[in-house]
Amino acid sequence: MKTKWFVRLVTLVAYVFLVGVLAGCNEGKADPKAEAPPKAVVEPDLDANNFKVDHPEQFPLATAVERKTAPALNVTGVVQPDIARAVPVISLASGRVVEIKARLGDIVKKGQLLLKIRSGDVSGAHQIYLKAVNDERLARQQLEREQILYEQGAIAKSALEQAEDAEQDAKVDLDTASEQLRLLGVDKDHPSGIVDILAPISGVITDQQVTGAAGVQGLSGPNPFTISDLSYVWIICDVYENDLDAVRVGEFADLRLNAYPDRVLKGRVDNILPILDPNIRTAKVRIEVPNPGLMRIGMFVTATFYGKQPETRAAIPANAILHLHDREWVYTPVSPGHFKRLEVVTGNMLSGGMQEVISGIKPGDQVVSNALVLQNTVEQ
Repeated sequence: MKTKWFVRLVTLVAYVFLVGVLAGCNEGKADPKAEAPPKAVVEPDLDANNFKVDHPEQFPLATAVERKTAPALNVTGVVQPDIARAVPVISLASGRVVEIKARLGDIVKKGQLLLKIRSGDVSGAHQIYLKAVNDERLARQQLEREQILYEQGAIAKSALEQAEDAEQDAKVDLDTASEQLRLLGVDKDHPSGIVDILAPISGVITDQQVTGAAGVQGLSGPNPFTISDLSYVWIICDVYENDLDAVRVGEFADLRLNAYPDRVLKGRVDNILPILDPNIRTAKVRIEVPNPGLMRIGMFVTATFYGKQPETRAAIPANAILHLHDREWVYTPVSPGHFKRLEVVTGNMLSGGMQEVISGIKPGDQVVSNALVLQNTVEQ
């Protein structure tokens, strides 16, 4: 009996001990919820273009005014010679160049000596001329004898007519031989093997295909020179297919040379070529413009075409526009002491220190009249 009671006592003690050990382990273990990090709170991102100032009265405002303007299309073009005013310099005689009197880019006058050619064609032409002179003299003498004989009744009238016809043919041959020498630039009374090539028009030598001691073929290419009259030139522009409705033949365009951006020239749209480039979807537009002496072949030009329907745009003081990081901005008031920076697209400069704004603001909007002052204040 005592043994059973002892066993039960030992078992109870062991159970109590085990419960105590387990409770001690649980007390030393951390609570997962207590150790978890606090819940993240997302702060709203502030707009970098919003600014607050303490004294907004230091930044006076200006109101954008309304301006009516015709829609403008700006395209690039290149100055090219008018091919109708480009004349090739040709030689009627074949030979070798012995002297060149002009060079590429020279300004020449009509009739000016350009080069000299030693040609064997001159001797042949002069030989034909001398033979024609002798034949004409003989035919004239024969006609004079026939006339005397006919007046004496010694020959028939038909014989006289044959002599007259022969004399006329001889004159034609003589005139042809003389003209051939004249075209070659040779004096028939003092023939020379040197042929002078003269400028057919006044202008600028825009192409040269001959050098010293080079051979020249008569009436065949390449031509020794090409002279262009640059008093009128062409501007060849590429206009995208979607913008062709803004370009009309006969209307005028404003032209600005990259080399002289302050000069504005006027040109008339002469033709819109009927062929469209299938790769870049552009059409060639040809503008004819008088050359004031500034335009050189190959210069880049910006052509501005104006549509017929006017557009409404805003105009603000030029100082209200901030040029920052190759972009343009204005400051507009949001609330007292708060300003917002807006990006705009500007247009042409206007009189009175105003500038056109194409997009970004509309007429009636208010902007800070001097954006640079506010920008400096914000940066400080």
